[in-house]
Amino acid sequence: MKDLLRRNTALNEGVEKLLNLQSKIECDASTKYLAMAAWLDRNGYVETAEYMYKQSEEEREHFLKVFKYITEMGGIAITPDVSKVQQEFESFRDVFEIALQNEITVTNAVNKVIAKCRLENDYATEEFMMWYVKEQREEEKNARRALELFDLIDEDSACGKFELDKQIAKIGV
Repeated sequence: MKDLLRRNTALNEGVEKLLNLQSKIECDASTKYLAMAAWLDRNGYVETAEYMYKQSEEEREHFLKVFKYITEMGGIAITPDVSKVQQEFESFRDVFEIALQNEITVTNAVNKVIAKCRLENDYATEEFMMWYVKEQREEEKNARRALELFDLIDEDSACGKFELDKQIAKIGV
């Protein structure tokens, strides 16, 4: 049956494999943000926790967008396994350092998909992935901004953590 399906799609198998990997990376990002939100909530960072819950939902939408694209193109979308997710973090700042690294990982994966699309002359998928390029610029900018706020606001001052919680929650709004 796979050969029959394959004849009815212009989606190259190598591109499809990378799209399924991208789907998994987006799904993993959603669960990581969910764990970060829970940690923030447990530690009293209510505003930032809400921001991370929204990030988790956004990443889930990104996952579904890739997943549905694969099926719409006649490919075989693979439901990703849920990876083990870090539940505890060293500090408030550590959450955002990890978030930035996660976003850079997502950006690198997006770039790999686009590079493969160009190699295979898959202009439709390249065009589809350009939305992710724009989205990743915004995601990395927001994560960097959060870290900049830690440099600008003294976390250890009387109101520092409270102010960081409020200011980070405003990012990307």
